[in-house]
Amino acid sequence: MSNTTSIDWRNDPDAARATFMADGYIVLRGFLNAEEVAETRANLTRFIANVLPKLPREQVFYENLSQPDSLKQILQMYRHDAFFEGLFFESKFEQVAEVLLGGPVVGQNMQYFNKPPIVGKPTPPHQDGYYFKLDPCEATTMWLALDEVDKENGCVRYVRGSNHWGMRPHGRTQTLGFSQGITDYGADADKANEVALAARPGDLLAHHAMTIHRADGNQSAVRTRRALGFIYYAERAKVDEVAQAAYQKRLADEMKRAGKI
Repeated sequence: MSNTTSIDWRNDPDAARATFMADGYIVLRGFLNAEEVAETRANLTRFIANVLPKLPREQVFYENLSQPDSLKQILQMYRHDAFFEGLFFESKFEQVAEVLLGGPVVGQNMQYFNKPPIVGKPTPPHQDGYYFKLDPCEATTMWLALDEVDKENGCVRYVRGSNHWGMRPHGRTQTLGFSQGITDYGADADKANEVALAARPGDLLAHHAMTIHRADGNQSAVRTRRALGFIYYAERAKVDEVAQAAYQKRLADEMKRAGKI
C-alpha cells in the first residue's frame, strides 16, 4: 500500500493504521486547510515575539545563539500558550495518534522546528525511540509542514519498514537538538528503502518511534523549513524515567557548555 498520497484516516482508520504499521510512517495530505495553516503561522509568530523570551534556555535552540534569526527549535510549546495547548490536546492531532497507535495516547511534547536558510544543518539518521526510553516502544512523532518543503530545503526522509528492524546503535552527534544518531547508517537496506517526502503547508507526516529517519540541511539561500512536531506515547507504554531524566540532564549540560542554549 502506497502512502505517498493521503489516506482518509477518519473514514478508514484501519487502512491508516495498517499503512503506518507496515511502512513505519504515513502521509496525510492537507491535514490542515489554508485557513488553519494561516492561523497556526500567525500564532507561531506571536509566540516567538511574546512568549519565547520568557522560556527556559534549555527549551530554545539556535544554530547560533547570537543570531535570533537562526532559531531552530522550541520545546514544550503547549505548556506556555493556550493556542498550542488546544492544538495538542483533545484535537484531531491527538485523534490521529490514537488511530495510528491503536488506543489511548499520552501527549508528551509539542515542538517547533526550523532549518533556517543556508545555516540549517542536516538531521542525522536516528530513531526517536532511542530518546524516549519506552517499554514497549510504542509512540508516534507527527510533523506538520508550515512551509513548502522539498529536497532543497531539507525534507524528511524515512526508511520504509525500518520500524520492524529493531533498535540500531546510536552515538553522540554534533547536531543541536539531535544529540544521538545511528552509527552504522548507510547499509544497502537503508539506501534501498529511503523515501524523500516533499510536503506542502498543512501536510502531516507521522512516523513510528522505531522508524529510521533523517533530513538534509537547508541549501536554499532564502527559504525556511518551518514545522510543528507532535509526540504522543501509547498509554500502555511505560517510561524509564530515571534513564530519561539522566539523558535530558546530560544533554542540557552539554548544550550549555557548548554555548548553544
